[in-house]
Amino acid sequence: MWRSLEKLEEGVVAFLLAAMTVITFAQVIARYVFNYSFVWALELVSILFAWLIFVGMSYGVRVGSHIGMDAVVKMLGEKLGRFVTIVATILCIAYSIIIFIGSWRYINMVYDLGNYAQDLPIPVWVPRLALPVGFALLTTRFSQVLYRTITGESTKLLVDEAEEALKLHVNQADDKGQGRP
Repeated sequence: MWRSLEKLEEGVVAFLLAAMTVITFAQVIARYVFNYSFVWALELVSILFAWLIFVGMSYGVRVGSHIGMDAVVKMLGEKLGRFVTIVATILCIAYSIIIFIGSWRYINMVYDLGNYAQDLPIPVWVPRLALPVGFALLTTRFSQVLYRTITGESTKLLVDEAEEALKLHVNQADDKGQGRP
């Protein structure tokens, strides 16, 4: 099940990036080559970008790419660092649940108003679903981090960039048949 969610998440992020690129490129060509403009292009790209941000933040947690105080946690030692990671993860879960609940209430309010987007024929609440969907995904990802940390499967919330760069360098050297540096 988790692998399916990961593939879906990656697919959505890739689709959103591609769609934003194609729409923006088409808008530039239309404007500067044909002296024509798609009225809806900016609004659609803005909506897609919002979805990219809110789906992308959970993807960032999954791959450990968010900015954090990893150096401080490393100085604490393994046991205290693990405890700090658990506390930080619980706080992140609480935050994402609070924002999820607030955004769900917001969506209900916007739904009741019945407004439509300015340039697109869709209700305003549809693009704003990015908020609760994104924070539901974020809560799921932080819950996974908490589980892995409690079970000892992982002791880090973040990826060690230097360690990852060294692994990549070693793997590339092995692929070229050069052995270890």
